Amino acid sequence: MPSRLYLDHAATTPLLDAARLAMERGFAAWANPSSPHAEGRGARALIEDARARIKAALGWDGALIFTSGASEALAIALTRGKASITLAGASEHDAVLRHVPEARRLPVDAGGLVQLPAAIEPGALLAIQQVNSETGVIQPLDDLAERIHAAGAFLLADCSQGGGKMPLPAGADMIVISAHKLGGPVGIGALLVRDLALLEASGGQEQGYRAGTEAMPLALGFAAALEAPRDWLADAARWRMQLDEAIMIKGGEIVASRSPRLPTIGSYRMPGMNAQAQLIRFDMAGIAVSAGSACSSGTLKASGVLTAMGWDAARAGEVVRVSLGHSTSQSEIDGFLAQWQALYSAVRT
Repeated sequence: MPSRLYLDHAATTPLLDAARLAMERGFAAWANPSSPHAEGRGARALIEDARARIKAALGWDGALIFTSGASEALAIALTRGKASITLAGASEHDAVLRHVPEARRLPVDAGGLVQLPAAIEPGALLAIQQVNSETGVIQPLDDLAERIHAAGAFLLADCSQGGGKMPLPAGADMIVISAHKLGGPVGIGALLVRDLALLEASGGQEQGYRAGTEAMPLALGFAAALEAPRDWLADAARWRMQLDEAIMIKGGEIVASRSPRLPTIGSYRMPGMNAQAQLIRFDMAGIAVSAGSACSSGTLKASGVLTAMGWDAARAGEVVRVSLGHSTSQSEIDGFLAQWQALYSAVRT
């Protein structure tokens, strides 16, 4: 067993070797892709090759705008979109909600699934995540897209967690992708746009929709990460099932156990011990996990996602997230479960 167990891949996952090598090649050929000289043209060719490879890997035939990450991609879609009104799922990431604080919230049921209103305004933009980063709940975006389009509205899908791990929602009008959550470099993401007429141009690079020198080496790393094999996902599904079964048997609670969930994310409640205490004890034991709650001035704030699902503050404050990635091993799963049992046994004595 390694000296430390890293089980926080939904936050960020280690860089793949293929992505690192691709970035090294990019840095060796670095020049400003917007410069007209030979070096600049060479860099431009590499970034356009990366763009084409990413689109091919994702099965996307619309436009692709490189950004500094998922947060910037969301900001562009939400603040420069031409929609008449914005609606956002109640369990969306803060990166969505902070940009549209006035947006009408779409409620979620006890399983974390978004509930669309009976009537949707034509021209509205609905921001709905593909996979919830805290619970792993997968939204049925293809079905939702049919209803949204039938009303003459548009779908913005935050695929930061699912992108590269599951197919993109075919009916989405705009899609947000992050590189560093699938083994690519931090500092780059993409906004996929079905029709650029949905956005107001801002000038600068990226077809006039995002200013700033394009990060060609990072784009190459992004493409390489997406092209890397995903055979480890089968192991992740098996390991997440082991976590679910063992924690349920030991007396814990699985968040959204009856909902479809990404196999790399599991959220678990340990009755009687708050999440902050769990995180401290797991970290002292050499295990990195996370919680869907924030600690401010020593006060634990309940997860907005779990609150939206109907959890009270006390129960929500006892939940931690375990997330798996390409470097996860069976020994890490076994080590976490042994420590979880030790902590829970201490709570009950």
